[in-house]
Amino acid sequence: MANPLPNKDPYGTQSDAFATENHLHRRSIAKERNLSLGAKPLGDDGGHNSADDLLEAMGYKAELIRSRSTLQVAFMSFVLASIPYGLATTLYYPLVGGGPADIIWGWVAVSLIILCVAASLGEITSVYPTSGGVYYQTFMLAAPSYRLIMSWICGWAFVVGNITITLAVNFGTTLFFAACINVFETEPEVGIFAAEPYQIYLIFFAVTILCNVVSALGNKWLPYLDTFAIFWTFAGLICIVVCVLAIAKNGRNDAAYVFGEFDPSNSGWPAGWSFCVGLLHAAYATSSTGMIISMCEEVQQPATQVPKAMVGTIVLNTIAGLIFLIPLVFVMPDQAELAALVSAQPTPVIIKSAIGSSGGTIALLLPLLVLALFCGIGCTTASSRCTWAFARDGAIPGSKWWKQVNPKLDVPLNAMMMIMVVELALGLIYFGSSAAFNAFSGVGVICLTLSYACPILMNVITGRKQIDLGNFHLGKLGWFCNIVALCWSALALPLFCMPTAIPVVPEYMNYASVVFFAFFVVATAWYFIWGKKNYQGPPTHEDAVLEARRASVISHSGKAQF
Repeated sequence: MANPLPNKDPYGTQSDAFATENHLHRRSIAKERNLSLGAKPLGDDGGHNSADDLLEAMGYKAELIRSRSTLQVAFMSFVLASIPYGLATTLYYPLVGGGPADIIWGWVAVSLIILCVAASLGEITSVYPTSGGVYYQTFMLAAPSYRLIMSWICGWAFVVGNITITLAVNFGTTLFFAACINVFETEPEVGIFAAEPYQIYLIFFAVTILCNVVSALGNKWLPYLDTFAIFWTFAGLICIVVCVLAIAKNGRNDAAYVFGEFDPSNSGWPAGWSFCVGLLHAAYATSSTGMIISMCEEVQQPATQVPKAMVGTIVLNTIAGLIFLIPLVFVMPDQAELAALVSAQPTPVIIKSAIGSSGGTIALLLPLLVLALFCGIGCTTASSRCTWAFARDGAIPGSKWWKQVNPKLDVPLNAMMMIMVVELALGLIYFGSSAAFNAFSGVGVICLTLSYACPILMNVITGRKQIDLGNFHLGKLGWFCNIVALCWSALALPLFCMPTAIPVVPEYMNYASVVFFAFFVVATAWYFIWGKKNYQGPPTHEDAVLEARRASVISHSGKAQF
């Protein structure tokens, strides 16, 4: 019979953590409530170890209910990307950047790259499955001499990325909604809805409040909402594809145009760079890849379920994206006209051109609008978890408030409300620049890309030795995925600070770099004010103690097997 590990050593290592989930040791944990739904308490007589044991081995107490299965976490990962909605709201970028070739091949290229990013993060997450996500992973993978500063940078980038991408989703929903209303216009570019800045902001305000209310009050129902969203998405996708291709009132473009036409003249950039700037379309839609890691502490078996969900969702999204984009390009009207749209929302115009009816167009756009709300709710949920996890280790000003979990709602309500206030404040930028959405989506992609690159880089620097025990280890293929992911990160960081077109005027400037710099100043100031003296990173032990614990675990395992 295996003896339980001593209670005096509450924290462990990734080796202990991995061993816990793979039957190398067990410990009995008394809880006031069953945090792992469907899991039985473990004693000395054997049985499968819960993910809560794994979490405790990494140094954390389970505070959230584990209610999501493999399919449910995969569905949420799909909803976070919300293809085709994510592609519909940012279609303007590749239209200006190069047109059909940029739309289709840009999506394929970025999807393949993001598949490498997902695989790279999946390997690491199979060893370190916690809501701290890439921040915790960076700390554990980095050398002791620079792990504090690297985890600080990664954590802040991850939090800022989550907040701004959620902001971009809700703001994109607002702009898309305004464009949908104007499909009832009687003359081109003479809409029935003026979409003044104050009107746009009020709609954005309402969308943000709605997403937060649903996420906070309906937490236990969210897995079912994500499941419904899958069927809703594909039903809507089929309707759009069939109708636009079958009706095609203004005719169809030929295949040579759809897959080969490239015209960068609308951007003013050189051809190659113009194509790259247009990739923000695909990068934005796939930027949520690693956000699902923040849900690890609400997943029943996160070390295996989350990596599979990340990779599987990218494959599904790639296929769904092509099914959505290719028919739209076949019926797309003149590229220059779409690039000149004041709304910068060409999708409603393309669908109306194909259908020829305002009523029919709005019926086809309705599934995208509903999916937009699903996406906003999912991003709100994920961003609150990542902020809560970072605050749990004292890295955010006012952490004592943001790290609290509301016991009745079982959500980090304070962190969620703080994020909502930040988003509503940043939304005011729209009063100064109609290109504010560029800033929100750009900085979201930049920060999330940077945060994903941090643990991958640390993993490469250490020779990928610490992930050998993972359930999602890719061997030599992992090296290839890591290098591709890092090269993409090096390109994306400066690329998505660029304006969509030149010459640039203030109202159309991409202020992503400004928003990014503002958050960087806050993070840096807080580090020197508080973090440099007090920040210790996530709970862990020195290497010597960790090795001793590993030996103890293996010893107990041997006795148990005997």
